[in-house]
Amino acid sequence: MAVEQGSELVKVVVLLGAGVLAVPLFKRLGLGSVLGYLAAGLAIGPFGMGFFSEAATILHVAKLGVVCSCL
Repeated sequence: MAVEQGSELVKVVVLLGAGVLAVPLFKRLGLGSVLGYLAAGLAIGPFGMGFFSEAATILHVAKLGVVCSCL
């Protein structure tokens, strides 16, 4: 059980780290931050590096993004 929780924490840290890296890069290139987040999602998603490949995991992370955007 603890291993599963630890792996989820690693996935969330990878997701946040990809956003932190991609958004400033895209802003420096004169593009919007939303494109940076989309590129980060594509890079770490199932068709990129494959950190997130299960549909349930992607759904949970997407819900987290919706909740955080409402704050």
